[in-house]
Amino acid sequence: MRNTYLVTYDVCDDKRLRKVFKTMRNYGDHLQYSVFERQFTPIDLAKCKFDLGELIHHGEDQVLFIDLGPSEGRGDRVITALGKSYTPLDAPCIVV
Repeated sequence: MRNTYLVTYDVCDDKRLRKVFKTMRNYGDHLQYSVFERQFTPIDLAKCKFDLGELIHHGEDQVLFIDLGPSEGRGDRVITALGKSYTPLDAPCIVV
């Protein structure tokens, strides 16, 4: 069974930030700066946590996994915004 997750991160070092971003691009859909959405099986989730755990500094950085529940039967994704409107990112992002 797959659950949908939002994965967000706050990484203090630019070098680690780029590595985390590149790793997350392999796992999920980039929604906004440090926010990704992904459907994970329990095994996929464990692998993602392991991969990110190898990159971050556990005393300085933070990665949050927000479980949105089962992927099946959820219907379409609905994202609303306050302020600037939400625009899906179809183009590759470049982190310098």
